[in-house]
Amino acid sequence: MAKILVTGGCGYIGSHTIVDLLDNGFEVVSIDSNMRSKAETIERIFSITGKRVKNYSVDLCDIEATRKVFQENKFDGIIHFAALKSVPESVDKPLLYYKNNLESLINLLELSGEFGVNNFVFSSSCSVYGNAKDLPVTEETAFEKAESPYAHTKQIGEEIITAYAKKSTGKFILLRYFNPVGAHESGKLGEDSTDVVTAVVPRITGMAIGKFTSFTVFGTDYDTRDGSCIRDYIHVMDIANAHTKAIQYLNSASEKQPVEVFNLGTGNGVTVLEAIQSFEKVSGKKLNYTLGPRRAGDVVSIYANNNKAVTKLNWHIKRDLDTMMHTAWVWEQKMAEKK
Repeated sequence: MAKILVTGGCGYIGSHTIVDLLDNGFEVVSIDSNMRSKAETIERIFSITGKRVKNYSVDLCDIEATRKVFQENKFDGIIHFAALKSVPESVDKPLLYYKNNLESLINLLELSGEFGVNNFVFSSSCSVYGNAKDLPVTEETAFEKAESPYAHTKQIGEEIITAYAKKSTGKFILLRYFNPVGAHESGKLGEDSTDVVTAVVPRITGMAIGKFTSFTVFGTDYDTRDGSCIRDYIHVMDIANAHTKAIQYLNSASEKQPVEVFNLGTGNGVTVLEAIQSFEKVSGKKLNYTLGPRRAGDVVSIYANNNKAVTKLNWHIKRDLDTMMHTAWVWEQKMAEKK
C-alpha cells in the first residue's frame, strides 16, 4: 500500500482528496498547521471512510519540524495543497502570500529530494493564465500578467518546480484547477475554512442560510453573456479524483516527463449570475443579491480545455453544476444544524 503525504490535508480540496485516496487503497498522512483549517476535519474523514489519518500540526515554513515528519515516515508520493488562497487577501497582504506559499514549497521540494520521494503533485491554479487571450485555455496557453499576488505565487511555484526538476530524479505533475465547489455527497465534509469567505459558492450558500447579510456580484459590465465574470466551476470530488489519478499515473511503469501539466476543469464557462440561478433552482430559495463594481484581482473569463487530463490520466467529470450547488447547499445546512 503506497503511503502519500498530503499537505493541507484539513483544507477544502486536501480533505476531499484524502477521502478519494483512501477509497482507492492508499495510506495517507497529512500535514496541516490548521492556520486556515479546522483539526476536526480529520474526524469527518474518518466518519466517511472508517479510516484514521494522522495529521501533523506543522508549519511547512519550519523546515526542521517538517523534516521530522519525513524522518518518521517513508512516503511514496506527495500532494502539495498547503497554501494561502484568498485573492483579495493576497492583494491586501502580498508579502504574507509570497513568504508562506513559496517558502513552504521550497522546503517541501528540498525534503522530497533529501528523502528520495520521487512522485510530487503540485496544486496549481487556472489563475496562472491571467486574462487569457484565447479560450478555452490549454496547457500550452501562454501566461498573461498575474492579476493578484496569489496567482503570481502559483506562477512562480510552477517555475521553481520546473527548474528543480531538471536536477532532480523526481517526477512532477502540476494540476491547474479551475473553480472547485460543492461538497462530499454524504454531507459530512465540505468547505469549512477560517478564511474570510470571498469565493462565490460559499458566499451564495452562506447568504441563503443567513450567515451573511449581503452577497455582491462584483462586476456587471464585463464583455460576457450577462456582464458578470465567467468561471469553470467543477465539483470538489471530481478535482479530488484527479489527484488520485495523478499519483497512479506517476506510479505506473511507463516513461514520464520530468514535469507534466494538466488542466482540471469541466470545459464549460459559467457566469456568476448563472451560478446563482442554478443555486436558486436546486434550493428553492431566492437569493437577495446586489450588483456591485469590479473587484481588484478578478480575471474576466476563464475556462478549460481538459482533453489532456481525460486522455492521459483517464479522468472524467461525473457531476454537473446543479449537483455542485446541491451538495454545497446540503453541507451548508449540515453546518448550521451543528451550531
